[in-house]
Amino acid sequence: MRVLITGSSGQIGTNLALYLLERGHYVFGVDKRPNPWTDAFPTLLQDLSMPYRYFKKGIGYTEYPPNLDVVVHLAAHAKVHELVEQPDRALENITMTYNVLEFCRQNQLPVIFSSSREVYGDIHRYITEESYADFAFTESPYSASKIAGEAFIYSYAQCYDLRYLVFRFSNVYGRYDNDLERMERVIPLFIRKISRGEPITIYGEDKILDFTYVDDCVDGIYRGIELLASGREANHTINLAYGQGNSLVTMARLIGKALNMEPQMTIEPSRVGEVTHYVANIGKARAILGYNPQTPLEKGIPKAVAWCLEWWQKTGQIGK
Repeated sequence: MRVLITGSSGQIGTNLALYLLERGHYVFGVDKRPNPWTDAFPTLLQDLSMPYRYFKKGIGYTEYPPNLDVVVHLAAHAKVHELVEQPDRALENITMTYNVLEFCRQNQLPVIFSSSREVYGDIHRYITEESYADFAFTESPYSASKIAGEAFIYSYAQCYDLRYLVFRFSNVYGRYDNDLERMERVIPLFIRKISRGEPITIYGEDKILDFTYVDDCVDGIYRGIELLASGREANHTINLAYGQGNSLVTMARLIGKALNMEPQMTIEPSRVGEVTHYVANIGKARAILGYNPQTPLEKGIPKAVAWCLEWWQKTGQIGK
């Protein structure tokens, strides 16, 4: 298969690209920054949040490879609280999705869209079956950008016969997520701070989230790519997570256990716009994709800790 990945320099994009390459597929990446972890696949440096009219022919058609099979659209500004403070970045998420959809429409390509558990909001948080998302309870500009992205996907399916899969991810963690100077992700941030004996702040003592190890996430996406490329089935919205809830306190303690250190935790209230309880219903993913996640948090955290420490040692970042 020939797969184009937007946001290919991010965590999920990098893991997915390498997974595809290992299985003999062609990968072409698009991102606005170089990949900090690998140069194993070609990447076009392009800011997809620019208005569509600024591109020469569509989204740089002359620079994109021919005969693609599937587009996986992962590019987005992803930090919920940052987008509360900078809502213009949420609007950029919508523009990115529009640009990718136009590329898919004009090239007759199916698309996988990376949505989020944030679309469920916090009011109906105990109902996470895909058809029960209630967009009247939109918690943040970030969740609004994902809701709008899904709406664009559904409209292109209706008007232009676009074939799609929408995956609603939840707190993906693991390899290639520790570039903290670019974006502070909670698990690698806690790994760094706890390993140094520094205190950590937990926003929401009772917050329950569904943490998804990156290998499980990539396995689900790959199954979706195969499904779309085969032409057998399409046009589904699917939760892609582990299916089990854990608190941030539990997660921090698991990191401490893996490091053989006791975390110094300060508890603060949840921040504006954040979802405080989410556990995914993954029955649809099991039924349609044969998805069967293998890595609960107690097994994934030691893997994430080991990878972070190895990477920081390799790159000379220990102690920085």
